[in-house]
Amino acid sequence: MKKIKIEIAGMHCASCASNVERSLKKIPAVKNANVSILLNTGRVECEDNITEEELVKAVKRAGYNVRKITYD
Repeated sequence: MKKIKIEIAGMHCASCASNVERSLKKIPAVKNANVSILLNTGRVECEDNITEEELVKAVKRAGYNVRKITYD
């Protein structure tokens, strides 16, 4: 299991954060996702085989951009 922190650009409200969280949770390898509008970040618990590209696509699908991805 990996723990990943995603810095997200473009979110303005709680609905924005909810949209990103829902999009991340649609990825089969993601076990848990929490997005904070206050910190402009998402924290994801996922299987080891997930790629950064999958995470970026999910955030973009919700209409936002990824600034940076780091591993906890």
